[in-house]
Amino acid sequence: MTSLLKLATVHAALGRLLDHLRSLVLLSTRFYVGWQFWKSGLLKVSSWATTLDLFRTEYHVPLLPPPVAAVTGAGGELFFPALLFLGLFSRVGALGAFFVNAMAVISYRQVLLAEGSEAALGQHVLWGFMLLVLGVFGPGRIALDSWLESRLAARCRPFVPVLAGPHGSVDARRPITASPRQALPG
Repeated sequence: MTSLLKLATVHAALGRLLDHLRSLVLLSTRFYVGWQFWKSGLLKVSSWATTLDLFRTEYHVPLLPPPVAAVTGAGGELFFPALLFLGLFSRVGALGAFFVNAMAVISYRQVLLAEGSEAALGQHVLWGFMLLVLGVFGPGRIALDSWLESRLAARCRPFVPVLAGPHGSVDARRPITASPRQALPG
């Protein structure tokens, strides 16, 4: 049993050490997966005629006409990664890019699900998983979201009733304690 406790102690120490890397790993993940979508969006915008042709002939986006699908696809590939890069509304960026990724797989399924395209499909699965991790765990401390949340937390402190001072004056610095008369019998 003591060997198990020693192993558990070492494991806990390893966990504490790795916890220091969490924000750096999340930042790296945001930039890696964001860059993949950003590059694709830039390529679509840089050759718009080709993009429109691809959406008319190759990409079969359900429910949207090809020009609308092209605009929303390119827009999503540029907007959501920008959120990931900044770490601003990162969960929205991650889940939005996840949706764009899912639509890419659905609309190009005739190629991605064909035999011989396993690696390409694997890339989309990897990106989807990375985006889900970011959506669930958030961007980490190296993000504007972290700064905003700390600012918001400072403004949204829970309501604390103000107690009257010794002569009926209000003293907001006075700690909240129950007076002996207010205490319930034990």
